Amino acid sequence: MSIQQTDLYAIALHHRFQWEEAQNCYVILFPEGMVKLNGGAGEVLNMVDGKRTVTDIMTELKAKFPDALDLEQDIIGMLELAIEKAWLRQIN
Repeated sequence: MSIQQTDLYAIALHHRFQWEEAQNCYVILFPEGMVKLNGGAGEVLNMVDGKRTVTDIMTELKAKFPDALDLEQDIIGMLELAIEKAWLRQIN
């Protein structure tokens, strides 16, 4: 799958993305269980709302983390993983 800059994504149906205080991290909850996300993955998926394009997500995260190296590549990698795992659905 090729992720385009104008693509819109949202959390997949039957999945919930939230901050889990007990885990002290963002998680994805789904009928089969739960996935704990590391800090970077949580930051990326926190931006996925069905309204922001991939470009919007990259722009906002680059502004939030200006010293991060290879940030665009990391964001695309996280989105690809989330799509592969069926945590995300494409809106457009």
